[in-house]
Amino acid sequence: MPKIAITSDIHNNEINLKKVLDFCGREKIETIICCGDLASKETLDFMNDNYPGIILYTFGNADYDDLRDLADEKKYRNTYIFKKFGEAVIDPVKPNGHGARNIAFTHYPNEAKGLARTGKYDFVFYGHTHKPWVEKFKADANQRECTLLNPGTLAGEIYPPTFAVWETDTDKFDLIRIHELK
Repeated sequence: MPKIAITSDIHNNEINLKKVLDFCGREKIETIICCGDLASKETLDFMNDNYPGIILYTFGNADYDDLRDLADEKKYRNTYIFKKFGEAVIDPVKPNGHGARNIAFTHYPNEAKGLARTGKYDFVFYGHTHKPWVEKFKADANQRECTLLNPGTLAGEIYPPTFAVWETDTDKFDLIRIHELK
């Protein structure tokens, strides 16, 4: 069953990040979506050194200049970099007959709602508030429903540290509490 980890607001907390990366290795998660605020290039390098899968990353407000210097790069090591928001098509083999899912990810909640309003996406992921949150969004009766999801914060600032795991075969999301990981 293909899974994708969704993270945000790491803020250079390599101790919690390592727990998440180890979890992803054990669970055979091949893709991580990061909705901003890694903070430094050093943390991005740490992520790339400790995780062999694909990382999709968009900038947040607390990313330092050394990380932002990569803004013109499309790819850095195993990380695909997006300036304001990223988008992708996830096409798992689905036993329920559902096909490809259009996703977008950004750092800011208002941008996430703006992306959801376009009607182009099935899922939009975001961060910034550090508060785990999920809601269904539909701008009007003719628009497809979009799930907005904030995985919380890996750093554990304001709220306990969390991230989300998306089972793409079933579209089930689990909120993982980092302090419960080994």
